Amino acid sequence: MENRNENGHSGKEVRVWCDGCYDMVHFGHANSLRQAKALGHKLVVGIHNDEDITKNKGPPVFTQEERYKMVRGIKWVDEVVEDAPYVTTLETLDKYDCDFCVHGDDITLTADGVDTYHLVKKALRYKEVSRTAGVSTTDLVGRMLLLTKNHFKQGDKEYEVEKDGSSQLGQDHTARSPWTGCSQFLPTTQKIIQFSDGKAPKPTDKIVYVAGAFDLFHVGHLDFLEKAKEHGDYLIVGLHTDPVVNEYKGGNYPIMNLHERVLSVLACKYVNEVVIGAPYSVTADLMEHFNVGLVCHGQTHIALDVGNIDPYAIPKQMGKFMLIDSGNTITTEDIVERIIRHRLEFEQRNKKKEKKEIEVYEAMQKVKLAQKSG
Repeated sequence: MENRNENGHSGKEVRVWCDGCYDMVHFGHANSLRQAKALGHKLVVGIHNDEDITKNKGPPVFTQEERYKMVRGIKWVDEVVEDAPYVTTLETLDKYDCDFCVHGDDITLTADGVDTYHLVKKALRYKEVSRTAGVSTTDLVGRMLLLTKNHFKQGDKEYEVEKDGSSQLGQDHTARSPWTGCSQFLPTTQKIIQFSDGKAPKPTDKIVYVAGAFDLFHVGHLDFLEKAKEHGDYLIVGLHTDPVVNEYKGGNYPIMNLHERVLSVLACKYVNEVVIGAPYSVTADLMEHFNVGLVCHGQTHIALDVGNIDPYAIPKQMGKFMLIDSGNTITTEDIVERIIRHRLEFEQRNKKKEKKEIEVYEAMQKVKLAQKSG
């Protein structure tokens, strides 16, 4: 049978290779994998181990086991290769029967300053996709350390990024790297459509509903959603607004604003639909509108709504509520704790990375100028 990918290419099955650290797997990573998958039929993702990342970039936030699991949970990923080599070789592509390698339009360097894709580029087995503006792991780490609320501004400031002095980690106006400096993230309906599978539930489907912040989407969320999906056929995730999350979490939570959290959750292969700005209390209207058969919640604390109302009172009265145990106790707060514990290491890592990227970028600009004048 003839295969045909999203670009309309036909013929043999095209296998695409991507690799990386995929630390704190966010919607920017997911978007690059979505674009890579569109260039072929099967997407194979190689993930570097903790030792290689620490040597070349500095300590990762997520462990290798967490990163392996998180990437397997992304809807566009077909296969995951653990412990992938830091420098992408032709032997690696051939071993996994991949036609070419895909990476974003930023640059990845070894500890010695070598482009990790120089071998596949030279062999013309390399393609580039656009990096997602407005997000990077560096930026998210910065937000955790800043303890400000500027990343979820409301009203006419809603889509602005932090412009005041932040820290050596925040990607504000002081960030000079041409690749990982954070620019404005502009949410669009097109981006949501690209991340959504667009499939409505079948009349016979049992619909499961869960709600929460799902901030800094991590393995705890992933395991919970997998378990919730097992109780039905179609999983809907309600995402609370930034002010509501801040009300019950406090501090500078949520770390990711509502638009970012929508894309992070939509990228999960267990999720069918997202309610953007879901009510904190699950209402009878919501249950009826989505034909919800079961409402699930994990083992985390349930804060009461205004007036000391149980937000799950309605589904409980209807006999459609279940507490589930995913077996994973990791929370967003745990991830933030990791960052704070290793603050100096992360600051040094990001300083070193930015310095290296600027040097390479300036060298590339000199080569381009020389080619033009020649």
